[in-house]
Amino acid sequence: MVSVLHVSDFDGAVEWYVRWIGRKPDVTPDEGIAEWQLADNAWIQVSVAPDPSLAGKSFVVCGVRNIEAQRDVLQDAGIPASEIQDLGFIKLAQISDPAGNTVMFVQEM
Repeated sequence: MVSVLHVSDFDGAVEWYVRWIGRKPDVTPDEGIAEWQLADNAWIQVSVAPDPSLAGKSFVVCGVRNIEAQRDVLQDAGIPASEIQDLGFIKLAQISDPAGNTVMFVQEM
């Protein structure tokens, strides 16, 4: 599965994702496209929006084992995260990239 996140400022977005993920892109298949493999079958692709109105409108959900630890990692990387919400069956927190795309982290209870 590849989740595509459209951005308008490619270089700024790549810098932000490097801070979040902790490494440079695994693949840069073409100009304006960067990809990170998050799991065996899960990738995030950051790409320049073909239409500027598409930038910042994507939403990705990432499952995590420990939401508190994930939030700590984000804060240590200088990425502001929402407060953790406990919905009883899941806990979640979210971040937004510079374009406005949302990445939600979810821990099943």
